[in-house]
Amino acid sequence: MIRLATERGEIEIRPELGAGVTVFRWDGRDVLRPTPADADDVLQTGNFVLAPFCNRIRDGVFNFEGRQVLLAPNLGDHPHALHGQAWRQAWRVVTQTASSIELAYDHAPGDWPWRYEAAQTISLTDTGLVHTATLTNTDVHPMPAGLGFHPAFPAPPGTHLRADVRGVWMIDDEVMPTDWRPMGWGPDWRTGVAVESGVFVDNSYTDWGGVAVLSGRDRPSVRLEGSSNCPWLHVFAPVGGGFVCVEPVSNRPDPFNGEDSGIQVLAAGEAMTVSMRLTVD
Repeated sequence: MIRLATERGEIEIRPELGAGVTVFRWDGRDVLRPTPADADDVLQTGNFVLAPFCNRIRDGVFNFEGRQVLLAPNLGDHPHALHGQAWRQAWRVVTQTASSIELAYDHAPGDWPWRYEAAQTISLTDTGLVHTATLTNTDVHPMPAGLGFHPAFPAPPGTHLRADVRGVWMIDDEVMPTDWRPMGWGPDWRTGVAVESGVFVDNSYTDWGGVAVLSGRDRPSVRLEGSSNCPWLHVFAPVGGGFVCVEPVSNRPDPFNGEDSGIQVLAAGEAMTVSMRLTVD
């Protein structure tokens, strides 16, 4: 476990557990969902990087430039490949100061047949946290690519989420996208509504304006800002879960089935970078 600290902020990171952020406190209050001390799954942490794609690929199968790729399931008995490889691997520390850290993961070709490097920098600032992730294609062939973050926030009763989103992808029983529709289903995040709505949410929202705000009487207010190349906001709010994931991502779920999915193509040696800023009041 690695600890970063300033006068007001504190971060703990476990490089061996997908480089998950296990603690982010501000003035002694938890901003991200705290991780159990005995956690053995990065999904239990407060935040981690998604690379080289975000969310699910149906049955782990897709075709790219004449090549069929078959990815093994990586979430129990769930049949669809999820979030890439980097979140399930140990990361190495590149540099570290009292208030910031840079980590990296090098992927050797396997089920995902391209070589790549994922890097991330986490820094405490005067107002909160800045998290940056970079994906570099270190292979000799072009590679499809996506990046994002998976922050989980405590959501005690009365927690509200506000985000300027214009549409939502509906999902089936396996949490795969089925059809897009304008806002009008479920919680209307545009107006700033309660996270605990009695409706199960695990949906991708489109045309996101890049800002989401979490507020409530029993929690610090947090302004989340995503970089402009993360136009999708994925929200996971399980009924009665006591937390909410608000995920800035560069691609929508099942990105190889359908158009305008957000997947980029990185040439050999090319990189993409995304960032997320959390400002705490």
